[in-house]
Amino acid sequence: MKATGLSALRVAYHDASAATLLERPGTLVALGFGDAGPALADPRHLCVPLRPLSSPVPHECWTVDAAVATGSDGDLRWSAGGGWRCITMELDEARFGGIDAASEYAYTTLLAHVASVPERHLQRIWNYLYAINAGTGDAERYRLFCNGRARGLAAHAVTRYPAATAIGHHGPRGLMQVYALCAVEAGHALENPRQVSAWQYPRQYGPTSPSFARAMRLPNAALAISGTAAVIGHASHHHDDVAAQADEVFANLAMLLEQSRLAAFDAHSPLKVYVRHAGDVAAVAAVLARHLAPSVPRVLLQGDICRSELLVEIDGWRFAS
Repeated sequence: MKATGLSALRVAYHDASAATLLERPGTLVALGFGDAGPALADPRHLCVPLRPLSSPVPHECWTVDAAVATGSDGDLRWSAGGGWRCITMELDEARFGGIDAASEYAYTTLLAHVASVPERHLQRIWNYLYAINAGTGDAERYRLFCNGRARGLAAHAVTRYPAATAIGHHGPRGLMQVYALCAVEAGHALENPRQVSAWQYPRQYGPTSPSFARAMRLPNAALAISGTAAVIGHASHHHDDVAAQADEVFANLAMLLEQSRLAAFDAHSPLKVYVRHAGDVAAVAAVLARHLAPSVPRVLLQGDICRSELLVEIDGWRFAS
């Protein structure tokens, strides 16, 4: 049952071109992957520079049962309709002197926009970062990103974190992409009893703990799942064994479904599977086949996980059947 003031939100993979999808009524955003052709001027189009490892390569399309308005505000582009809003940003870190300052700018800009619109409840954020594991110790780029993100969130007094993903790409040097889903009503953040909440990680993972929830129960009762890896408690498990890591991911995903009282993934559960090494795709696909029905939509992408020892991560959605 949808929440008052919200239209239905749907997320699905489509083989059609971005231009075709954007012509359809109710399209909130069309996301491409890898070399999906030139970026379109439409604010609803974004191409994520992660190499697809499965074919055919679809677009990820979000739709609502409502008219969609679009616009831009400096570095930020947006689309809104039916009580939902998608916000996208693409930044060159060099403008800001590095990933730390760029991430702070991205989050302060994003949150300032969210505070000024009816869809003021932040639900879910994706962060795609160049060379996420480069650097050592506290100078690792992911740790620097977490520092800047935390300052941006703190500047707007955000203490109830959204669901999130942070994945490394090897596309244009210094390219940072951030996109977000917001709504006119609040969602409900969920944690995983098998894992320490990310914002409570011990100091060994960096000076600033990651600022995200494990999942968000959206106000329409769907589940938006954060990037989920082979972490138990706060520790990575199954080093150098991608199949075992993938199995552990599914144990964590099963717990999130249990916490949200949702059934197993089905045809209404589009998933993105991030694989660090292209050579591991067959092993990961075999694990997916064991855990998922053939009807579950999935796209496999080559991307670096936030910890260098982690080899696979999954995020996605669970909508009502």
